Amino acid sequence: MDKKFCENLKSARKEANLTQKEVAKRLNVVESCYANWEQGRTEPNLSTLRQISVIFDVSLDDLING
Repeated sequence: MDKKFCENLKSARKEANLTQKEVAKRLNVVESCYANWEQGRTEPNLSTLRQISVIFDVSLDDLING
Protein backbone atom coordinates (compact mmCIF):
# COMPACT_ATOMS: atom_id res chain seq x y z
CA MET A 1 0.00 0.00 0.00
CA ASP A 2 1.09 3.54 -0.46
CA LYS A 3 1.61 6.34 2.02
CA LYS A 4 -1.95 7.59 1.46
CA PHE A 5 -3.37 4.32 2.79
CA CYS A 6 -1.26 4.59 5.94
CA GLU A 7 -2.45 8.14 6.51
CA ASN A 8 -6.09 7.18 5.88
CA LEU A 9 -5.82 4.21 8.22
CA LYS A 10 -4.41 6.30 11.06
CA SER A 11 -6.92 9.09 10.46
CA ALA A 12 -9.89 6.69 10.44
CA ARG A 13 -8.69 5.10 13.68
CA LYS A 14 -8.36 8.45 15.37
CA GLU A 15 -11.79 9.54 14.14
CA ALA A 16 -13.21 6.37 15.67
CA ASN A 17 -11.46 7.28 18.94
CA LEU A 18 -9.69 3.93 19.09
CA THR A 19 -6.13 3.04 20.01
CA GLN A 20 -3.95 0.78 17.91
CA LYS A 21 -4.27 -1.79 20.68
CA GLU A 22 -8.08 -1.68 20.57
CA VAL A 23 -8.19 -2.06 16.80
CA ALA A 24 -5.67 -4.88 16.87
CA LYS A 25 -7.76 -6.71 19.46
CA ARG A 26 -10.90 -6.38 17.32
CA LEU A 27 -8.98 -7.76 14.33
CA ASN A 28 -7.36 -10.55 16.37
CA VAL A 29 -3.85 -9.43 15.50
CA VAL A 30 -1.01 -8.27 17.73
CA GLU A 31 -0.65 -4.53 18.22
CA SER A 32 2.71 -4.42 16.44
CA CYS A 33 1.11 -5.98 13.35
CA TYR A 34 -1.50 -3.22 13.21
CA ALA A 35 1.14 -0.56 13.90
CA ASN A 36 3.16 -1.85 10.95
CA TRP A 37 0.17 -1.24 8.67
CA GLU A 38 -0.11 2.38 9.82
CA GLN A 39 3.63 2.82 9.31
CA GLY A 40 3.63 1.23 5.87
CA ARG A 41 5.97 -1.62 6.76
CA THR A 42 3.42 -4.31 5.91
CA GLU A 43 -0.13 -4.37 4.61
CA PRO A 44 -3.30 -6.20 5.59
CA ASN A 45 -4.90 -8.81 3.34
CA LEU A 46 -8.23 -8.16 1.63
CA SER A 47 -10.27 -9.93 4.29
CA THR A 48 -8.69 -7.81 7.00
CA LEU A 49 -9.19 -4.65 4.95
CA ARG A 50 -12.90 -5.46 4.86
CA GLN A 51 -12.95 -5.89 8.64
CA ILE A 52 -11.13 -2.58 9.08
CA SER A 53 -13.65 -0.77 6.89
CA VAL A 54 -16.48 -2.14 9.03
CA ILE A 55 -14.78 -1.18 12.30
CA PHE A 56 -14.15 2.37 11.08
CA ASP A 57 -17.42 2.61 9.12
CA VAL A 58 -15.67 3.72 5.93
CA SER A 59 -15.69 2.32 2.42
CA LEU A 60 -12.73 0.34 1.15
CA ASP A 61 -12.27 2.97 -1.55
CA ASP A 62 -12.04 5.76 1.03
CA LEU A 63 -9.66 3.73 3.13
CA ILE A 64 -7.35 2.89 0.25
CA ASN A 65 -7.65 5.95 -1.96
CA GLY A 66 -8.94 8.59 0.41
